[in-house]
Amino acid sequence: MEWQHGDLIDAIAPLIPADAPATIHGDKIIYWPEFNRRTNAMARNLIEMGIGPGAKVGFYMRNMPNYTETLAACFRARLVHVNVNYRYQTDELHYIFDNSDSEVVVYDPEFADKIAELQPRLPSVKAWVEINNHAPLANDFAIAYESLTEGDGSNLDIKRSPDDMLFIYTGGTTGMPKGVMWRVQDLRQAQLDAASVMGPQPMTLEEHIERVKEFIEIGLPRAIPACPLMHGTGLFSAMGAIIGGGAIATLPTMNHFDPAELLQQAEQHKITAMAIVGDAFAKPMLQTLEENPGKYDLSSLETITSSGTMWSREVKQGILKHIPEVTLSDSFGASEAVGFGYSLTTAEGETQTAKFQVTEFCKVFSEDDREIEPGSGEKGFIARAGCIPVGYYKDEKKTAETFKTIDGVRYSIPGDWCTVEKDGTLTLLGRGSVCINTAGEKVFPEEVEETLKEHPAVQDALVVGVPDDKWGNAVTGVVQLNAGVNAGEDELRAHVRDNLAGYKVPKRILMRDDLKRAPNGKADYKGTTQFALESLGLA
Repeated sequence: MEWQHGDLIDAIAPLIPADAPATIHGDKIIYWPEFNRRTNAMARNLIEMGIGPGAKVGFYMRNMPNYTETLAACFRARLVHVNVNYRYQTDELHYIFDNSDSEVVVYDPEFADKIAELQPRLPSVKAWVEINNHAPLANDFAIAYESLTEGDGSNLDIKRSPDDMLFIYTGGTTGMPKGVMWRVQDLRQAQLDAASVMGPQPMTLEEHIERVKEFIEIGLPRAIPACPLMHGTGLFSAMGAIIGGGAIATLPTMNHFDPAELLQQAEQHKITAMAIVGDAFAKPMLQTLEENPGKYDLSSLETITSSGTMWSREVKQGILKHIPEVTLSDSFGASEAVGFGYSLTTAEGETQTAKFQVTEFCKVFSEDDREIEPGSGEKGFIARAGCIPVGYYKDEKKTAETFKTIDGVRYSIPGDWCTVEKDGTLTLLGRGSVCINTAGEKVFPEEVEETLKEHPAVQDALVVGVPDDKWGNAVTGVVQLNAGVNAGEDELRAHVRDNLAGYKVPKRILMRDDLKRAPNGKADYKGTTQFALESLGLA
């Protein structure tokens, strides 16, 4: 594979019918000819501003057409995508932009106040691009997004490389995000490897072009990521649709998930593929379908894919009663590895929750790097060889821990525990660390604990996850107060909210006289989790 995504967009754009949408946002539709022109112009204008190959571009926005446009422009200009969690507070944002060496930040005016605080602290950012939609700029130091889409929209005369990079920032063991460095060639090949379970995949540029021609005849894909584009699940689904000549639809209501809107938009725009993150999305969807039987015509929908957290069997069965033609797919992977395993459910057949068919590129190893024998029942870490990331940006230590060479083969081992059956299927047990996965967001306890301990009333704090129907796992704090001091749960939650992103705020904070730390200070997460379960009536 000697090409990257920008080459593919160049090749397929002239083939796509003029009335085929590229981005859909409610009633705002940008068709492929305009999308092609705008993204070429943006790529050319950024290059002329001195933003050269390999420069990092921070994407600070919710799900909107500008995300897809900017991503395509980055591929075409050989710039590096850097996802930014829009829930972050100012210091967290500063860390991402600074750590990634972002030279461009594209942001929505919704976040203009935070950008104004950050701008003096980040002199290395050469261009702050505000998505103004022809309105006056909120920050006078910013560049108007629309101005970058003007000018020459022809294909660039540029030699791209499969070694061009894409970054995906994901949580680290201390709560500080790590930038996973993917060569675009490796990422695309890993996606093709994973998709091969559905049938033969195009491996050359010419084969991709022929596949798009087939789509033009039978129907171009239209994907709607219900989950954030800033996460791998949403981003990968968008990438697949756009390089397939299809469309990315984003929901008009951007600040919260509205399942009725999702289903209405899927019907209106004849969506073929939907991306979600487990039951946090699927349960509200099912409830809406149950309350409105027959209301939505979803006959165009071919697949609903979930990644990042478990999707329960009961909810899948419920959705299939309303959309019997759809294939429900669980994708087992991580930002550090695509294609660990898959699980497909249709009206004709079903699989158990957490059961995955492992791909040929994966093995399971013990903590001492010994391969686990299938069917032994022994727990181990899932590992993926082949097309995996280069490592973590600016973190050699963490890179060495996650990307290990065993018997001469380099593997990505993010830390997911599982067992492997004789037939090769995996039963996923969860992340081996104390990371809490809440509705697809990774929350690392230490960061929340340190924030809680900054409150003057708190002597010590531990944070655990407890099972929750809505969130999958609910972030739960257990604190030990200073002697003679009182602080209410709401006060402590407000303190965390003032300093960290909202999804990191504990849903409940419990009080305990002694957190039962070991003499060396090591946290007793197991005992603390049991205390939380008993206190909340879940044990």
